Amino acid sequence: MPPQEVNRDAVGATGSSRVSPGSSRPGQLGLAVAVAVVLVEAFWLAARLPAAALVADLGALAVAGWAAVACAGVARRHPPSLRRFWTLLAVTMALSAVSRALWALQRLGSGETPHTPLVGLVFITGIVLGTIGILSSPIAPHSTVGRGRVVLDGVIVGLSLVPIGWVVVFRDVAAAQLAEPDHALALVYPTFDLVQLTILAAVVGSARVMWRPLTLLGGSLAVRAVADVGYVWLLAHDSYVPGHLVDLGWPLTCLLVGLATRYPPPVEGVDSDETIVPPAPPWWRAALPYLPVGGAIVAVLLARRPTGQTPPLVLLCVLGLLAVLALRQGLAANENLRLVAQLRQLAYADQLTGLPNRLMFTRRLRRAIREESPVSVLLLDLDGFKQVNDRFGHATGDALLVSIADRMRDAVDGDGTVARLGGDEFAVLVDADQLVPAERLAERLLTALRPADDEEDVGTHPSASIGIAEYGPQHATHSDLLRDADIAMYAAKAAGKSAYRTCTPALRESAVSRAELIAELRRAVDEGQLELEFQPIVDLRSGLVRSAEALVRWRHPRLGMLAPGRFLPLAEETGLILPIDRWVIHEACRAAAVWRRGAPDATVAVNIAAAHLRRPDLIATVTGATAAAGLAPRALTLELTESALIEGSEAVLDRLRQLRELGIRIAIDDFGTGYSSLSYLHRIPATELKIDRSFVARLDEDARAYATVNMVSSLADAFDLRVVAEGVETDRQHDAVAAIGCAQGQGYLYGRPGSLADLRSAFTGP
Repeated sequence: MPPQEVNRDAVGATGSSRVSPGSSRPGQLGLAVAVAVVLVEAFWLAARLPAAALVADLGALAVAGWAAVACAGVARRHPPSLRRFWTLLAVTMALSAVSRALWALQRLGSGETPHTPLVGLVFITGIVLGTIGILSSPIAPHSTVGRGRVVLDGVIVGLSLVPIGWVVVFRDVAAAQLAEPDHALALVYPTFDLVQLTILAAVVGSARVMWRPLTLLGGSLAVRAVADVGYVWLLAHDSYVPGHLVDLGWPLTCLLVGLATRYPPPVEGVDSDETIVPPAPPWWRAALPYLPVGGAIVAVLLARRPTGQTPPLVLLCVLGLLAVLALRQGLAANENLRLVAQLRQLAYADQLTGLPNRLMFTRRLRRAIREESPVSVLLLDLDGFKQVNDRFGHATGDALLVSIADRMRDAVDGDGTVARLGGDEFAVLVDADQLVPAERLAERLLTALRPADDEEDVGTHPSASIGIAEYGPQHATHSDLLRDADIAMYAAKAAGKSAYRTCTPALRESAVSRAELIAELRRAVDEGQLELEFQPIVDLRSGLVRSAEALVRWRHPRLGMLAPGRFLPLAEETGLILPIDRWVIHEACRAAAVWRRGAPDATVAVNIAAAHLRRPDLIATVTGATAAAGLAPRALTLELTESALIEGSEAVLDRLRQLRELGIRIAIDDFGTGYSSLSYLHRIPATELKIDRSFVARLDEDARAYATVNMVSSLADAFDLRVVAEGVETDRQHDAVAAIGCAQGQGYLYGRPGSLADLRSAFTGP
């Protein structure tokens, strides 16, 4: 969006204070008069009418005066941050008018072109003040070093162009012309112009957002530089006469400055928005002060006289150029050192907490190991930090991390190196310089991280689990030590959290075995190591097998047949449960299709993990399996745990409704063990409830268990759900669930999980 459009929007939002300063009627009239003066002067000088010198003087004086008044008016109306900028421009324009008035008076008095130190001093003072104004603009560098660098860049360019100008302009000019002080004074005007123009270019080149008045100011400086160069050229060749067309450049310069006052101030905050990534500086911005230096070197060689001498003015400029270049390089070196320090801070420190980051922690750990000194690592992970982020937002989570970092720093108190490895994971390095045992340090940390009463009430402070590992012969690298600390930390979490554990050989062996088992589980599906066993589900009224639950087993090539409890938790943790579920669904559907040839009413039940329930491709997986097996959808029951259903989103419930519409049955498994809610029974499109075995097992001896099963059965009837009693192992339990009215039973009394052949005989039995 162009700056004008941004500012128009700002006008509507903030009122009349944002109206363009030059939009008032007096401002428009003044601009019209100034433009008319410039046009009349241009015509007069081009036509070489009489009194051209007087017309040029009056025109430059009038336009400069108008520009000074316009800048002063804008300085009063603009925000305080811009008043200095416009005030200095107003003074610059006023000095331009004064210098022109002195010029005209001296010319009229002497009849010759004046080149007095007073006129030059006033003119150069205006340039200096204008340069200070540019450096106080909104997009200029804010630091003293940055402003000094920009000024030095301008001086380098100006001094570099003096030898070039000497060769181009004065090489063939008589030495007598250059010896005159008046002419020598005029030579500095283009140099100052180019210095000021370079400073403006450097300021604009480093800005994120261009402010339109600076564009017009740049055009003004460019016009003045061209006019001064032309003036010096004509003067050096003894061709200048007052009223020359080149005189038009000076009122045109002031006119462009006056036009710049018509633009409103920049929208506050646009250039300082920290969310905007600043662009990389253009290549010319870095090369700007050095590009003319090469030309200056060539010009110095060409400017040498046949006698081998270098003109004094060129020699002085070259010496000054060398001094300024040395100063500029000193600033650059100092800035590079500062940037290196900042980069080191960014590379080795955590930007949120100020603690050493993972890279610095690893470097210190490796150094301590190389020195062969006793080294221990405490690895700390926050318990439940994700819930803080989810509930209160990431800003609260970041503030909590900063608070925890401060508490850890105070608790360690120089007895170790605290670092943040990332996220909610911290570490403490204890080496030979610290004599406090790692276990005592862990206790101090747990005490320091214990939430205060107000934090406990609002739930904004998680607990922490700490794992401790001490470097020893079993560790080949620092990574092995960190791995052991990680193993111990997860053991602390498994022990109930808010605790610490030290890595032992038993813990390490268990973790290694667990990792190996996970790696082997990844190959189990592809290599055909999984098998299905089926446990019959009996109709309690007829005693016939009407259904079966498919149960997965893993025939491990080294460990033998593994029960689901040995590997399914690992599968759920690693995401391997998804391919296992898909395999089970397809195999169970194929088995059910075979059974139904002899028992058309037979059905199969398959357990579905919560992770699979949340996937949008669940419907495609189920329908694809039934279609591939040629199985009617009503012959398949999906068993889902109560907790998985309750945690489900609206999308999950929608998915289950679609499955029900297709004819798939939905069973709530282990009912009564989760956070039961009658409202969820209304929402979940279930067809049956499976009463958990823990209630059925106590039917023989616990009246409350009997009442619970009876209540669930009555509740299921009210919701039109069929009840399956799990874990029936004795005749008394069978009699109890049958008397209560459960439709089906499952348990060792009716049959243990068996092979496909065993179940086929059960389905085809009498």
